[in-house]
Amino acid sequence: MELPEIEAALSNPDFQYRLKAISALKAYDPDTAVPILTATLTDPEFLVRSFVARGLGTQQTAASFAALLEMTKFDDTPNVRAEAANSLSLFGQVSISHLVSAFCQDDHWLVRRSILAALEELDCPAQTIEVCTEALAGDDVTVQEAAIDSLGALTGSSHHQAVLSQLLTLAQADSPRLRTRVAYALQKFDEPQAQSALLALRQDSDRQVVAASLENLFHQ
Repeated sequence: MELPEIEAALSNPDFQYRLKAISALKAYDPDTAVPILTATLTDPEFLVRSFVARGLGTQQTAASFAALLEMTKFDDTPNVRAEAANSLSLFGQVSISHLVSAFCQDDHWLVRRSILAALEELDCPAQTIEVCTEALAGDDVTVQEAAIDSLGALTGSSHHQAVLSQLLTLAQADSPRLRTRVAYALQKFDEPQAQSALLALRQDSDRQVVAASLENLFHQ
C-alpha cells in the first residue's frame, strides 16, 4: 500500500481496513512508520492497538520504545498490554527493568504470563526470580504455574541453588496443580535433594502429581 492509501485506510470506520494499513507499514522505514503508528495508540478497536504494538516492536526507535511503555502502563485492554510488553522485550536488555516494573504493577494473568515468557528469552535470571517470587505471592494459579516453569528453566544458571531451594519449598504447596509443575521442574535438577523430593511426589495423593513426577522415567 502507498502512504496515501494507508492514511485513508486508517480513517476508515471499518477496523479491518485499519488493520491492513497497520500491517502495510512494516514495508516502510521507522522514520516513516513510527509517527503513523504512535498516532494510532488510541484507536477505539483493541485489535488495531494490538497490531500497533506489534508494529512498534519491529520498528525500533526511541519513540517506539516510549510508545510501548505508554501502552504497557495505560492501555485499558489486557491483550494490548500483553502485546506491548512482548514487543518491548524485543529491544533487549534495556527493556528488562521496565518489564519487571510492569509485572509488579499489572496483576492481569495474560500480561504477567507474557512478561514471564519474555524475561525467560532475555536470559536475566535475577530479574526472572524476582518476578517469579512476585507471581507466587499472588493468587492466580495460572501465573503461579508459569512462574514455576520459569524457575525450572534456570537450572544451570548462576542462581541454580537458589532456584532449587525455592522449588523444594514449593513441592509442599497445597495446590496439586502447583505440585505438578514442581514435579516437572525438579526433573531438571540432579541434586540428591531434588531426587528425594521427586520420590516423595511419586507418593502424592493427586494422580496428576504422581504422573508428572514419573515423567522422566518414561524418557530414559
